Amino acid sequence: MNNTTIAILNYLSNHPMSSSKSIHEGVDIVVGYATIKRGLTGLLRTNYIQKKGNGKSTKYLISPSYTVIRHIDLEEYFKLEIDEREIKQSFNLDLIPHVLKDVQLFSEEELSHLASLQQIFEKNIQSLNKREYHNEMERLAIDLSWKSSQIEGNTYSLLETERLLKEKLTADGKNRDEATMLLNHKEAIDFIVTHPDYLSPVTVSKIEDIHSMLTQGLDINRNIRNRRVGISGTNYQPLDNEYQIREAIQEMCNLVNSKTNVFEKTLLLLVLLSFIQAFSDGNKRTARIVSNACLMNHKYCPISFRTVDSIDYKKAMLIFYEQNNISAFKHIFINQFEFAVKTYF
Repeated sequence: MNNTTIAILNYLSNHPMSSSKSIHEGVDIVVGYATIKRGLTGLLRTNYIQKKGNGKSTKYLISPSYTVIRHIDLEEYFKLEIDEREIKQSFNLDLIPHVLKDVQLFSEEELSHLASLQQIFEKNIQSLNKREYHNEMERLAIDLSWKSSQIEGNTYSLLETERLLKEKLTADGKNRDEATMLLNHKEAIDFIVTHPDYLSPVTVSKIEDIHSMLTQGLDINRNIRNRRVGISGTNYQPLDNEYQIREAIQEMCNLVNSKTNVFEKTLLLLVLLSFIQAFSDGNKRTARIVSNACLMNHKYCPISFRTVDSIDYKKAMLIFYEQNNISAFKHIFINQFEFAVKTYF
């Protein structure tokens, strides 16, 4: 976005239902009225703003689409304690079937950057033989199993994880569930590597299958939940009706399957599976594996999340829960895709 469109959006964030004349007089940059009109036309085209009325009575306001992608500063946002933040406390039923359907999640610059990274990945793997490619995938799988489990509170180190997954040797002082969680991750990753098209198209039943792999041997209900759950660190309350939950996850599948851009598909799976909280536990784990299945099915570089800060990851998810805003998590996704391309294969 250029300075004019940024200025218009900033103004409308504080002054909704403004006329083009009011916007021209109120923005914090000096530009001609015709420039403001062009900026408004462009923002309408991208669905970042909406207009009400016609002719001289036309008023402009921020659209729900822009609230999804606008930048939110994590540090500033979390200066407020949990009960001080103004949030969307209940599940937004319009978000998946209506709002996200029309949002372009990545800017043209971001898509260009991601596409160039994908080209590097494709070039790199052309020089690898079958054994070399397998070794790199094994390395990524270990890193992903470790980091995905660490985000969930697992205390195994990366070296202990490697020893467990390669030699089946558990670490001293760790409980059985921690080892089981890691082994389940590796099994699920191996499955999607062997069956990269398993989740194409994405279906509720196949997501349930991945969740079952990740939770086998753990005291976790494998079915779509039928009771209320709470999320630590937020007052956001997910759906608590089994039929609404199943409907929401089906709407997510429809949305993802309708998208043509692989990066958008992947980001939506990462965020929405966690947002819906379809299962009593294991939602974020399932999201990370299912999203990687999407990448691998389209022959894109998978991601391990190895360098993501667990607290930043959780804060980015909290912002989506509370504000339905994807900007912080999108930043994590882009950084982790770049890390994966430059680190593996």
